[in-house]
Amino acid sequence: MLKTIKLLKISDTSSSLTWVVMLCASMLLSTTSAEARRMNPVLIDSVDNNQIKTQSTPVAGIMCKDCTNTKPPTEAPSGRVWQAEVRDIATWKQLSKPLRDAEFSKFVIDLKTNKIYFVDSNVFMLHADFVVDYLKKIPRTVANMKAYNRNYSTKKPQFILGYLTHYPKLDLSKQDTNATPHDLWTFSFWEGDTIQAQDIQLAYKRLQQTFTVAPLVFRPDSSEQERVANQLKSFHIPTINNNQIYQSLPYQAFNTGSAIGRLVIVPPTTPIENLTFDEDDIVLLQSSYPDISPVAGVITTQFSTPLSHVNLRASAWGVPNATIKSAANEFKGFDGKQVVYEVTEAGYHMRLATEVEVTQHKNNKLAKAAVVMPAADLTTTALLPLNKISAEDANKYGAKTSNLGEMVRANNNLNIPDGFGIPFSYYLAHIKLHHIDQLIVNVLNDPKFKQDANWRKKHLEDIRFSITNAPLALSSFNKIQTQWQKQLGGRGVFVRSSTNAEDLKGFNGAGLYDTVPNVKDKKALEAAIKQVWASVWNLRAVEERTHFGIPHEQVYPAVLIQSAVNAAAAGVLLTTDIWGHQTTTYTINAKWGLGMRVVEGQKIAEQILFDTSNNGTRVISRSDESTMLVANPKGGMMERPVTKGTAILTEKRAKMLGQAAQHVAEIFNQTDVLDIEWVLETQSGQDVFWIVQARPYVTNKY
Repeated sequence: MLKTIKLLKISDTSSSLTWVVMLCASMLLSTTSAEARRMNPVLIDSVDNNQIKTQSTPVAGIMCKDCTNTKPPTEAPSGRVWQAEVRDIATWKQLSKPLRDAEFSKFVIDLKTNKIYFVDSNVFMLHADFVVDYLKKIPRTVANMKAYNRNYSTKKPQFILGYLTHYPKLDLSKQDTNATPHDLWTFSFWEGDTIQAQDIQLAYKRLQQTFTVAPLVFRPDSSEQERVANQLKSFHIPTINNNQIYQSLPYQAFNTGSAIGRLVIVPPTTPIENLTFDEDDIVLLQSSYPDISPVAGVITTQFSTPLSHVNLRASAWGVPNATIKSAANEFKGFDGKQVVYEVTEAGYHMRLATEVEVTQHKNNKLAKAAVVMPAADLTTTALLPLNKISAEDANKYGAKTSNLGEMVRANNNLNIPDGFGIPFSYYLAHIKLHHIDQLIVNVLNDPKFKQDANWRKKHLEDIRFSITNAPLALSSFNKIQTQWQKQLGGRGVFVRSSTNAEDLKGFNGAGLYDTVPNVKDKKALEAAIKQVWASVWNLRAVEERTHFGIPHEQVYPAVLIQSAVNAAAAGVLLTTDIWGHQTTTYTINAKWGLGMRVVEGQKIAEQILFDTSNNGTRVISRSDESTMLVANPKGGMMERPVTKGTAILTEKRAKMLGQAAQHVAEIFNQTDVLDIEWVLETQSGQDVFWIVQARPYVTNKY
């Protein structure tokens, strides 16, 4: 039950800063969690002028290391902690902070004097450290900090506060910028800065006069800054967006760590049904797949969202996982051999494993702790609406249905599509009626089930075929149809899995079981229910449960029948910052339409970071899909074209979704990090966010 689950807390380590820079260029301008606490300009006046912020008694939204004891830093050994100009690489190296495949520094322009300061980022972590403590030498009272924070407003009282970033290894040969291939220099501003075109022009001109190492390109870091960037053409200021940078990265680490195993290079376009891996394999994937079975390590050559099922799965397994664009050529000599594969914050490494290492690895392989399965109630037969189901009913209706019921009952300003649960007992009755239960026992007890992957795959197909081709008992199906008509008016529904083997402590089961969208008639409804039941015996589901020590004979599927939503967009939200681990930030992935490809990882999703402390949004990437999935009036789904790269989540939408997620977090307040699925519907021009799932975010990395 979600209410009682406690997850491993994600630690805020020093290495997370490096993780930020490599994975997302936009995060370079938020170098610490303190930096993200800058006050959004529209919130400044809400802070009490009489309050004093100190380390022990912080005021949300205002930075202050020590308001009562400000002491300027000592000059660097070179004699200066800032420079008035940067004319050579040596000066840049002195001022900049190297972080994996990038280097960054800060600049400050004093609008009153027209002086520019290129700040030593090794000395000053934040702009405020330089401006408040060093330049102005004033105490950090709330009044002083409110005055400082107005420099992030549209009308700046004194300072323009910016960032310079150098990306020496990006392949930008196909990008429409002034930067040369494999080399990019950008200037940018905090994502919460509402800087306008004229001030960007002023900064650009001042930088051109004083920074001559390389041409600079403007990088907008929020939806608002992207809008303003469209006005810069008349100023002849080149721009590049984070989406271009994100897709140009040669390397992206999702999960750090090391592994020993057999490297398996999967040929491009290999069908997913032909993928069969051993748990000790390190797999190199050259195509995007919605899921794979447990392995020892993952390498992909195509970027996808960190919230794709493959990446979430690797995180749950605790195995090294990275995108390495050159991997197919770089590692082809290791194919089929035992290797050591390492993913670090600084990069990656692969070499042949010695016989001693392979033997030691096998001998030291730790026994996996089995996931605790709650006892299933197989006697309940009531078809209950969500408002009659609570989290405590997970042993009857599965965790997905029960968690949604808990949210409906909480009545906490959330939009939940109406629906009802079909309990485990209906599945048990179905397999008993047609003697499929004995088939399952025979398959599980056969020694070949554990020993022969191909045998296991074939006989799981036999189980699924038996479940889907046996007719539902007429009396049972009549009850389901009656409930569908009575409660949901016979309208189109999503038929969704809700098992007792998902959303558990240490095992969320994301993507293992089937969902059938937009079911419109009774024939399709019966087929969908049986398909969801049969998906308990999907190969990837069985392999995953085996990896976590879950006994298959104790797994039971319930079904959620839920009203279909006319989705304009959909996606996933985590109540944590998986890029930089800032405690007040949510990670959001979005796709146009039904969004089923968000977790399949077949295209890069729009990726947004939303800071709950100041309602700021940071854009990591825009969706690269040219089509979206929408409901077909006749049932099922169909594709429609969409403008590639168009923003899905505006700042207003991100705020609405973030506030809904905060309500969900209040309900499940004993869970550290939530994985929330959402759908955006536009009704008469108004945006409505629907919450369609909430579960613990499971990772074995931290």
